[in-house]
Amino acid sequence: MQFNKTTEQDSPYDHLEKMSVSELLININAEDKTVAFAVEKAMPQIEALIKQIIPKLKSGGRLFYIGAGTSGRMGVLDASECPPTFGVSPDLVVGLIAGGDGAIRNAVEFAEDSTDQGWHDLQDYDVNSNDVVIGIAASGTTPYVISALEACNTHNVITGSISCNHNSPLSQTAQFPIEVIVGPEFVTGSSRMKAGTAQKLVLNMISTAAMIQLGKIKGNKMVDMQLSNNKLVDRGIKMIMTELNIDFMEAQALLETHQNVRSAIQNYTYGNKTHK
Repeated sequence: MQFNKTTEQDSPYDHLEKMSVSELLININAEDKTVAFAVEKAMPQIEALIKQIIPKLKSGGRLFYIGAGTSGRMGVLDASECPPTFGVSPDLVVGLIAGGDGAIRNAVEFAEDSTDQGWHDLQDYDVNSNDVVIGIAASGTTPYVISALEACNTHNVITGSISCNHNSPLSQTAQFPIEVIVGPEFVTGSSRMKAGTAQKLVLNMISTAAMIQLGKIKGNKMVDMQLSNNKLVDRGIKMIMTELNIDFMEAQALLETHQNVRSAIQNYTYGNKTHK
């Protein structure tokens, strides 16, 4: 089947420079509205990949995201939010971007064109068959990402991918590809827009579903979150108050003692009976 790169096709809108601010916003929003429906169509693929990730994480493995440019930044963002949200080690979900951490803020010329650096970057973390590596590339053609997944495949590492073109080279390389076909961008070729939004939505699903399955959520609350600012401390106190039906002062004292919402709840005692 011929590979058709829809992410590079001409925008259905033209003469953007002649549009008013209102027209620009209305048209961008109209395109953005289509992204969630495109993600919905990819749900079976997303589920298949998540079902590979969960047992690996439960048995001590790790999840890696690897990408370039916007795609790489999306992976780094999702990985960096897992420790504060779910209280996990920063080593559990790792985001790698072509050109290194400096590329998060400033583009590194031609970094995405390397056919060996991706695997070298993964080797810095001793990636192995206990891990899962997800390549992220809107076009599905980024050499840095594809070559990294090819090397993973030869080393018995489970591979997944997130791209926005059908039957791309990246999809053909990954064992568990996800394709979210968002179509041409409002600004032709600007895949930081709909494609980037689609990647963010899929990454939200992957990490959140995996962490819930790992037991990092109780009910619907982030009981393992890091208490890194006053807002989160206050949220934690209110979680404890609701769960244990106690007042603010008692909940605050519990949190100060245990420094963790889950631990505070689990170690609270009614008389001689520990709350479970």
